[in-house]
Amino acid sequence: MQQKDGKDQQRYVSRQGDTIVRVARRFGINMTALLAANPLVTEGEALQAGTELVVPSAVGLAESQPPPGRGLHADEPAPYGFAELMDDVAALQRRFSFLHTETIGTSVLGRRIVALRIGTGGKVWFANAAMHANEWITAPLLVRFAADCAAALEAGERFRGRDMARLLAESSVWLVPLVNPDGVELVLTGLPGEPAYDAQLLQWNHGVPRFTRWKANIRGVDLNDQFPAGWETERDRRAAEGPGARDYGGPAPLSEPEAEALARFTRERDFRLVLAFHTQGREIYWNYRDYEPPEAEELAERFGRVSGYRPVKLSGSDAGYKDWFIAEYRRPGFTVELGFGVNPLPVSQLDDLYEEAAAILLAAFDA
Repeated sequence: MQQKDGKDQQRYVSRQGDTIVRVARRFGINMTALLAANPLVTEGEALQAGTELVVPSAVGLAESQPPPGRGLHADEPAPYGFAELMDDVAALQRRFSFLHTETIGTSVLGRRIVALRIGTGGKVWFANAAMHANEWITAPLLVRFAADCAAALEAGERFRGRDMARLLAESSVWLVPLVNPDGVELVLTGLPGEPAYDAQLLQWNHGVPRFTRWKANIRGVDLNDQFPAGWETERDRRAAEGPGARDYGGPAPLSEPEAEALARFTRERDFRLVLAFHTQGREIYWNYRDYEPPEAEELAERFGRVSGYRPVKLSGSDAGYKDWFIAEYRRPGFTVELGFGVNPLPVSQLDDLYEEAAAILLAAFDA
């Protein structure tokens, strides 16, 4: 909520999940100026809902010209990129000592690819998100799920009717919320300011400085066409001329550090199933060239019942992460296409998407 408070400042009442970093981004102002106007606020701490902040700006986000990729009005949550993830991971680490975090690799531009683990049990499973740049809205869903599970465990409460103490004693859940941090930042904030990439990115994007349709990483490689499961077949089917916004699978499988990190991370653990969250279509893809185990279809139907999504037996698609997992391990792997609309989905859908994603994630405990 915002209130005008004179020509040069206004007041903002924080909402659940706000941080000083996020508020600064929402209003498009310098964080140092925001901290100076609010001396009792600490940069790294989450804000308690209802905290009144002085915003040293004559206009709010709703009245200003937002930067590329951030055309959101002030009543909606802010976009979610690498900075927001790092902020949330730090807050989760401070609050929940039992929530494990680690860096599984780095992106082309050196950003960390972070994994979260909650639970101590022997049933180990995995979910990832934001592999495609303009599908960044999937990232906060996994972070929120980790936070909700951890809060229920800490409080000894049930989460959506489920006994989290029992589930997390039986299972260990790994989450990688942001597989493609460079690509997400390109969509949200535009060119990275790296001479080695800026001119080339503009050329690949046909001279358009807004990258809202960009799915690939910063080198123009579609990370979900990078995995060694029919890679050559997918390359020939896509017939991409070279790097660009989508569909180019790179010069070879796992040529990109983000895909290589995800594959290495998977090989180092004994996952019983994996889920890859994308947008959009409200569908669940569960098969790959008949390599999937018999229980995969029944699991997909279970996920469909709790979410309202349609299980789909897909053909004519190779080289994706779930394709590789199924082919490599003969275990259940799923691609979940969240929501409806045109990517990037509006952040106003976030709560609805979370309801559906959380239902699927909770059902995965029973697999």
